[in-house]
Amino acid sequence: MSYLLLTLLLLPLVGSALVFAWKNPASKFLALGIAFAQMFLTFYMLSSFDFKPTVDGVLQYEINYPWSNYIKSNLHFGIDGMSMLMVLLTNILTPIIILSSFNEKPGYRNSFYGLILLMQFGLLGLFTSLDGLLFYIFWEITLIPIWLIAGIWGQENKKIQFTTRFFVFTFVGSLFMLIGLIYLYTHSASFALTDLYNADLTSSAQTVIFWFIFFAFAVKLPILPFHTWQADTYTYSPTQGSMLLSGIMLKMAVYGMLRYLLPITPEPIFGLSGKIVLVLAIIGVVHGALTAIVQNDSKRIIAYSSLSHVGLITAGIIASAMVTMNGTVVTTGGEGALVQSFAHGINVVGLFYCADILYKRFKTRDIRQMGGLAKIAPKFAVFFLIILLGSIALPLTNGFVGEFILIKSIFEYSKIAAVIAGLTMIFSAVYLFRFYGKAMFGEGDEAVLASATDVNAVEFTVLASLVVFVILLGIFPQPIIEMVSSSLKFIYASMLN
Repeated sequence: MSYLLLTLLLLPLVGSALVFAWKNPASKFLALGIAFAQMFLTFYMLSSFDFKPTVDGVLQYEINYPWSNYIKSNLHFGIDGMSMLMVLLTNILTPIIILSSFNEKPGYRNSFYGLILLMQFGLLGLFTSLDGLLFYIFWEITLIPIWLIAGIWGQENKKIQFTTRFFVFTFVGSLFMLIGLIYLYTHSASFALTDLYNADLTSSAQTVIFWFIFFAFAVKLPILPFHTWQADTYTYSPTQGSMLLSGIMLKMAVYGMLRYLLPITPEPIFGLSGKIVLVLAIIGVVHGALTAIVQNDSKRIIAYSSLSHVGLITAGIIASAMVTMNGTVVTTGGEGALVQSFAHGINVVGLFYCADILYKRFKTRDIRQMGGLAKIAPKFAVFFLIILLGSIALPLTNGFVGEFILIKSIFEYSKIAAVIAGLTMIFSAVYLFRFYGKAMFGEGDEAVLASATDVNAVEFTVLASLVVFVILLGIFPQPIIEMVSSSLKFIYASMLN
């Protein structure tokens, strides 16, 4: 059934070319149709996926064609539970993100939608690649469309400043990753993932590889002190660019840490390097939350909230890795990271869309100049509240289980670190309810409110779709945990081999 994965990979690439070629306002409907086709194909593949635990990570839908015998790199793709979850997130959010742009006036050109589909191709290639060189190539492919989306359709007076900083950070990070992969290749003589796992690496070699590759992941997440590009880029990008960056792109780094760093470089993770990363991640949790509390720009609040959440995800991954290196395979950090990554993707896309809806009503992102919208837009108030509750990890919402598992995994390594990380749940309630209270119940400008409306058909569809996942995954989180369980057992067990 490898043809299914081949179709999944090629459809957005072919679709992107068609949308680029069709210079017609209706091209957005073609892009949306392709994105929905991808989503339904993913659901079909999910329905026939074998979730029973095995020792090899349950690789399915494999494609493996020789590419370069000289450097021993193949066009090797496949799906296990971990990559299936990331594919599912990508293909659920892409049509939602495309649809969210349909209210923009003037409408986006065909090139905008072509770039989104090209980015979808890059993301799917990265999440399903089983070759280190392919992973790097797709990592680079995703940079091009998001840089163009931010640079062309971003806020006019900020374009050059924030896109230059974003490009420099991500390009340097990618360069470090390439150096790390090449150094790893000198020990493995192959880019095949299994050969990279089995490479005979000294402790010092692992440390070098860890820091070179981790630097790229640290920039993409981001975690302190590599986060200075993030707030401006999330704030001044078009809403759909912010959604892509925070909802899907940063998950590339979470996936990369689990797929590459844990099995290949376990010794530095167990040693000083892991402790440094854990401290940086915990500091990021607190710094992001405290900074979000004092922000007044709606998109900056969400940006710093995201910084706090990815710090927690990183800390959970590293904490479980450290416990595992003591001799007992513990996967709770990985489970929490993936469950929370999926939930965060849904929630942060919803928050950015709510911020966009508020901007369209109030013509400002300053929450101090908003207010009173709840009585004018009760449907929006309910949707916004449910997404917000998912973001603060209220029980029975999608954010709760992942965050609980992450804090538990950190607690297994350090009780003090877990207590500090747990503060994020309190802080997130403070800054998000402040945001909600100002916008929904504050003293609004009567002239502005007189022209404000509740959600239209497009806004209702987008928000309702996201809310379904907030509630559904909050009530039924176990299928996601079972989906990734086998892959994570294999990855964490590989650290001990």
